[in-house]
Amino acid sequence: MKLLLLGSGGREHALAWKLIQSNLCTELFIAPGNAGTSLCGTNLDISPLDFKTIGETCLGKGISMVIVGPEEPLVKGIVDYFKNSETLRQIPVIGPDSNGAQLEGSKAFAKKFMQKYGIPTASYKEFSKNNYEEGVEYIKNHSLPVVLKADGLAAGKGVLICETTAQALSGFEEMLQSNKFGDAGNKVVIEQFLSGIELSVFVLTDGKNYALLPEAKDYKRIGEGDTGKNTGGMGAISPVPFADDSFMKKVINNVIEPTIAGLRSESIDYKGFIFFGLIKVNEEPYVIEYNCRMGDPETEVVIPRLKNDLVELFRATANESLDKVKIETEEFAAATVMAVSGGYPDEYKKGFEITGLKTPADQSIVFHAGTHSKDGKIITSGGRVLCVTSLAATIQEAVDISVKALEEINFEGMNFRRDIGFEFK
Repeated sequence: MKLLLLGSGGREHALAWKLIQSNLCTELFIAPGNAGTSLCGTNLDISPLDFKTIGETCLGKGISMVIVGPEEPLVKGIVDYFKNSETLRQIPVIGPDSNGAQLEGSKAFAKKFMQKYGIPTASYKEFSKNNYEEGVEYIKNHSLPVVLKADGLAAGKGVLICETTAQALSGFEEMLQSNKFGDAGNKVVIEQFLSGIELSVFVLTDGKNYALLPEAKDYKRIGEGDTGKNTGGMGAISPVPFADDSFMKKVINNVIEPTIAGLRSESIDYKGFIFFGLIKVNEEPYVIEYNCRMGDPETEVVIPRLKNDLVELFRATANESLDKVKIETEEFAAATVMAVSGGYPDEYKKGFEITGLKTPADQSIVFHAGTHSKDGKIITSGGRVLCVTSLAATIQEAVDISVKALEEINFEGMNFRRDIGFEFK
């Protein structure tokens, strides 16, 4: 099978790395990819949002399947585009249609969905410019902290956890009246703050059945000890020590199965990943958010622990035969540590050469994110530049191996956390 993978981050490099291990994959194309994905297949200079060119490329190169990495093409309807084309509809696309992608594309849609199907989540209300004053009064009377979420996609920056009423009122005004997040903030969800420990759970669903993948925990804060500003993710671990059989049984019964049943009840065409952003509160799982794709950097620890042939899993997803699949997981622990540009997540410079990218130890893999090749050199091209995933008997050992490997890599302004998984040491 000739495969086309859309995206350019660490998630896509990890997926590409796994896809080419399958005997079913005869050729892999990545659009647009990065310097790392070019080691796995052929990068194509095509935007994941250029549906017309993607379709033409699929026909021209005889692509058998499209795998969508990031959320934006899904929310904007790439699955619908293929389904509505006579020449493309026979090519399966791994990902939900635009309706299903609203689980991530609209916080209000997701909250209504959870409420309708009895899926545990924080209590909430939604507001727009039409009932702005009502929202102001709601905030004034709300317990603290309080969480404000821009309804639409805001590049991971549309969530505010407000410790004071004044902070919440200011954030609410910026979102709705000052258009801080553009159209993404035309509607704002105000919800109860939940206190607990977070984790990420992933399934692959064919719309009827699902396969539960290894869980993970990511680390968003820029600073060690989980301090400083939020980022796209500074590292991740898998498995998650507190996600034991008892807890995961609750996740399956209270979260996953009602979600799959709800999608079927709503007649939503969903063939792809569902990411459950969960928080454990007094031994009970609550959903913080849904994503309609794999997480990043969680993919970089989940995929290396997956024993199954990923192409076979995607084929079963397209054929609605995931009920015949048994997920097999490696016993070892995986940890990934992300190297980022100086200044990230605020303003940062790029275009620096990366040195020391020799093959790391056997138990480590370098996954590229914000990189590209130029004149035979690997150059930084993003905030999150690359990560090292290591496999070992324990989380701590895996983290130590990744940190040691990163100490051999260098680019100007490089920064990384050494304490990923710190609460499980």
